[in-house]
Amino acid sequence: MKKISLSLLGLVLAVGLSLAGPGRAAANTFVGNIGDSMCGAKHMMPGESDKDCTLGCVKEGAKYILIDPSGKIYQLSDQKTPEPFAGAKVKVTGTLNGDTINVDSIVAAN
Repeated sequence: MKKISLSLLGLVLAVGLSLAGPGRAAANTFVGNIGDSMCGAKHMMPGESDKDCTLGCVKEGAKYILIDPSGKIYQLSDQKTPEPFAGAKVKVTGTLNGDTINVDSIVAAN
């Protein structure tokens, strides 16, 4: 019985350490503009603001993206939080997984 209890305790500790260990990526801050996957960095709706174009494209099925100053495009895991920032410069905090940012927060940037 004691052997089983110690084994179970060891297993619980191992799982806990593996979840909290160095394998978890630290959150980073990414700066750029919120756009959409249809237009990317160049909005195509003539006469509309970046915000209106982005919102229109998302309404038609596009996804929110982050475009950094160099033109690199990141997918965003959260598709609700970016809405009020459509077309605007933002700071996105989250972890990068491939080309997708797992979003923790989005705030306006200067």
